[in-house]
Amino acid sequence: MRTRLLAVALFALALPQAAFARGEFDPSKEFEQHTWLSIHLGGLDLSITKAVVYLFIGAGLTILLGLTLMRVKGPGRRQAAGEMIYEIAQQQVAEQGLPHKAIGRWFPYVATLMLFIWTVNMLGFIPLPLTGETWHGVPTWGIYAATSSISVTLALALLTFVFTHYEGIKWNGAVKYFKSWIPDVPPAILPLIIPLEILGQFMRLISLSIRLFANMLAGHMLILTFIGLMFVLENVFLAVILVPAATAFYLFEVVIVVSIQAFIFAALSAIYIGSAIEPEH
Repeated sequence: MRTRLLAVALFALALPQAAFARGEFDPSKEFEQHTWLSIHLGGLDLSITKAVVYLFIGAGLTILLGLTLMRVKGPGRRQAAGEMIYEIAQQQVAEQGLPHKAIGRWFPYVATLMLFIWTVNMLGFIPLPLTGETWHGVPTWGIYAATSSISVTLALALLTFVFTHYEGIKWNGAVKYFKSWIPDVPPAILPLIIPLEILGQFMRLISLSIRLFANMLAGHMLILTFIGLMFVLENVFLAVILVPAATAFYLFEVVIVVSIQAFIFAALSAIYIGSAIEPEH
């Protein structure tokens, strides 16, 4: 019962307040990026947007979470939570994807990646007054996930992509590493296989970024659509059906999707880096 009441309260905070006045709601507008602080270095746009602010907050919370859970002097809930996160990152992510000789070097990366993505994803389901809009001079509250922006997920995937090929060349040499991409097939079909194998390497970059982006975007769109229907149809009695439905999706995203997506991204990063270090495996 407490969980349901909490979920309803969160949705009350997350409701688009401006919709009350206009009787309409477009959920796609919640994901628009408007410049809050313009910063340009030559042709490079480094402007601060809502996604950037959420990433700053997420990075700060990730550091705080790590310090809080990992630097514990005695046994307790904090230590238990820290050990659980460490074991998942070590046994289920690093050891499953990385060769033994590379775990010490790349465990911090995949563990940090998992914790950071989880924190940013979870932050996306906490109502905050960071919508960039106001209602009668008061900032409106809303939910937004930075990982629902393809620019964010692509940047994270690009890190893994670069690290993967850097490690592959470092451990095997450029010639041996790139030759490992090509399977043992008759020379006659190599002109067909080589472009496909190269494309497959870049598809890893796309799959990493799109998977996280699409799942977070779809989850938020469903939640906002259910809530927004009350304003589009201007019928508050629909709340009897729509609020429970939105609450169910909300809890599903928070309890399952947030953690699974962080785990998958980190696990695939470990596998890609590990397969580059030891291509024969």
